[in-house]
Order: sequence, then structure tokens, then C-alpha cells
Amino acid sequence: MGLAPHPGHLALVESLHERGLLDTEWYRVWLGVPRAAFVPETAWRQTPAGCVPVTGDGRLALLHSDEPVVTQLDDGRLDGPGVATCSNSQPSMVARMLRVLDLRDGHRVLEVGTGTGHLAALLCERVGDRNVHTVEVDAALADRAARALSAAGYAPHTVHGDGAWGLPGAGPFDRIVVTCGVRRVPPDLLAQLRPGGVLVAPLYRDFWSGALVRLTAGTGAVSEGRFHGGASYMPMRSHRAADDAAGVDGATARRRAGALPPARLLDLGFALYAGARLPGVRAWHSGEGDGAEFWCQDGAGSAAHAAAREVWEYGPRDLWREVERVEAEYAGLGRPSADAFGLTVTAGGQRLWLASPRRVVGPAPWATGGVGAGPPGGGGVGG
Repeated sequence: MGLAPHPGHLALVESLHERGLLDTEWYRVWLGVPRAAFVPETAWRQTPAGCVPVTGDGRLALLHSDEPVVTQLDDGRLDGPGVATCSNSQPSMVARMLRVLDLRDGHRVLEVGTGTGHLAALLCERVGDRNVHTVEVDAALADRAARALSAAGYAPHTVHGDGAWGLPGAGPFDRIVVTCGVRRVPPDLLAQLRPGGVLVAPLYRDFWSGALVRLTAGTGAVSEGRFHGGASYMPMRSHRAADDAAGVDGATARRRAGALPPARLLDLGFALYAGARLPGVRAWHSGEGDGAEFWCQDGAGSAAHAAAREVWEYGPRDLWREVERVEAEYAGLGRPSADAFGLTVTAGGQRLWLASPRRVVGPAPWATGGVGAGPPGGGGVGG
């Protein structure tokens, strides 16, 4: 084991180390596991305009950059629209996730989402093949990853299956790392942790942003933990959003001045808070600063678009006014950062909280769904 590093790979690992993302042990591990050994010849770079094929020197440069490398489109279909469905993740994101995971010698670890096999190889190098289990829902990806791992000299327990269920027969685990976005953390995964074990996963948010959460298994069926920055990952296949939203009727368009600059909404802490206060509302954005634009839409045909000081609303709901109210609440709370928020997961669901599990953030009084409603007319934080 341990593959000879290319100068480009060495420079990438050095950069991650200098940025404080790799400690001495992980620095050693990364040096011996170049991602080039796990990325297939056919690969793409993700751009705002879509996925662009990379070959030759361009491919090599991408492999040694701090960028994700797309390795599958459209779940492997040849007639799809060209949507990325698998990638070798951004190295700095992987390093940050592993740091949050806090893996120790002898830990038994489950990876959900084998992908290319690169992360499984890093885990094997760190704790040994016999302690690493990895599951992949896509049969072709699972097979390709198993072959790449074997060629590189690694032999983790590699399984083709739905990672939402974990590997019940192989647990319990000390650590579980999920490499795809989940809308809700599957309780079946948490049940496979030892008491005190840790799960790290990207929570896939409707409200424009993904966030990395670290949960510790407690007593009974309760797990809790905090958020550790943003993390945008492709959603787990069984957690992909259904495309069944009602269309927006342009005839209902109404224009008004907007006092709230869209740039004020581009904050991970606000995305977490607003996602809990406005359940079922999707949001996305483009640009930054004075050029930022913001869109949001619910499933019943209401929508809003804000740019500079102009706002357009559509449908029966005054959606932008609701966003303004939630932003005012968030500002009134002192605009807490993302790491001030946490998550509690039980067999019955999950709930977001601020500062303490007793301060649950619930849906706005004028919205529906969700858990842990805050006081009517208040800041949306109970307790």
C-alpha cells in the first residue's frame, strides 16, 4: 500500500496541510493515497453552465486541484440531460469532514456512498482494511470502486446496497461518514453506532444550502450534535427532492420595492434558521454583494424573486414578506452563526435547535409542517 505521489498531488496535500486541514497523521495518509488512482478516464468539471469533459493535461490539472471531479452523469444513463450524479469530492471538503469525524486508531467505520473509492482508501490507510466498511447504491460504481481499491492494494468490506439502511449485520460502528446529502438523518444509521459513536453527514437543505452535521449517539434512540460549516453534496438517491411542485402562474406577478438586500440572506446560519421556520420552501441564489439575486418557491405555486431593491412575488402567498419576517427574527437573535445551531434526531424525526436542545426552532405560525413550533408571533425559538 502507499502509492508514489505525483508532484501535483504532493502540492495539493501540502496545501491542505498548510491550511490546517490535515494533522500529521492525516498528512501521511493523504500522501500515500492520490485521487488519480480512483478517478476514471472519463471525467468532467462542474461549471455554472453544466458539466464539461476534461481530458489530457486539463484532466491532470483538475485531479491535482482543490475542486471536485465529476465521475458520473445521469446515474450512468447515456440519454440524460447531463446532471452530475457522482463525483470525487473537493479535497478540502473531504479533509474537513474527516477532521470532524475524529477517527482514532482501531475505530470501526462505515462509509455511506463509496463513489470512486478514494475516501474508502483513505480510511483503510488510517485504521486498516478490516475496520472499514463501505456501501454504494449504484452497482456499476460499486464494482468500479472495488476494482480501483483492489488495484491500489486495499481490501475494505465493499457492499452494493442502499446506504440509508447502513450495514446492520456489520455493526456496531464507532464512526459513520455519509458522503451524500440527506434530507433527514436515517435513524437506521444512527442505530448502528456504539453509544458515544459519531456520525458525520451533509444535511441537504431546501433553503439553498447544505450543512455538515456531527451527531453523537446517546442513550436510547436519541442522537445530538452541532453543525460544522457548509457542505454541498449530491443528494442520496432515496432523498432526492420530488419534482412535483405546482407551476407558478405569471399572471399573479406583483412588483414592489424591497428593503431587504438579497446579500443579507446568503449566510449559512440564516439558511438553517429559515429552513426550519419556512418548511417546504426551496430557495436558491446567484451572485454576491450588490449583484446578489435570490429566488424562493413553495410547492403550491407561490414564489418570489429579489434583486437589488426590486421584488417580484407570485401566487397566493406573500412569500417575500415571510422571508423578510424570518430575517428580522434572525437579526433579532443576533444573527447567530451556523455552529450555534444543533440537531436532535430520534426515531420519530429530527429537530433543529439554537444554542441548546431545549431551544427548538420551529415553523413560522403562517407556515405548515415541521416540528417544534415556536411561540406565535415570536422569534420561532422555543424554551
